Amino acid sequence: MIKIINENKIQKNNNILYSEWVPAGRFVKITMLLIVILIASLGIVFTVTLPIEVAFVGFIFATISLIIFLIYWNYRGLKINLTNIQLEIKYGVFNHKKIPINKIISCEITKAKFRTYGGVGIRFGLDGSSAYNTDFGKAVKLTFQYGRPFVFSTRNPQGICNLIHELLI
Repeated sequence: MIKIINENKIQKNNNILYSEWVPAGRFVKITMLLIVILIASLGIVFTVTLPIEVAFVGFIFATISLIIFLIYWNYRGLKINLTNIQLEIKYGVFNHKKIPINKIISCEITKAKFRTYGGVGIRFGLDGSSAYNTDFGKAVKLTFQYGRPFVFSTRNPQGICNLIHELLI
């Protein structure tokens, strides 16, 4: 449905039917924390034990820790919005998928498995699908007429699939 606000501006009626924030899994959080602590600790040890002429090594370790932390912060979770027009999935600053509802052929509940995707994040599966997964738990698999299937993590796969099926009818 298109709403005309005034003669020059047209706005699509995007009523949000479903919204969800899917945080990174506990394993990912703990692993990232341990990596940052390890690198920061190495930086402190090298800075304290090495001569002052090579103190920049500590700065390098601090910079690496900061970069890893920022990457984690960027990919700490998925934001899902379902409207009557499209499904929008945001994973970090640069990874946004906007899928028109009328392009979806099927929606099914699945599980994001390590053996299929080889990890968490933005992945390509051995089954030919692409995925945005935050952990190895519940997920939704969307199939399209053209292109590869798309899988994304969610805490409520049944609810999302039910809404998509209602919109497709």
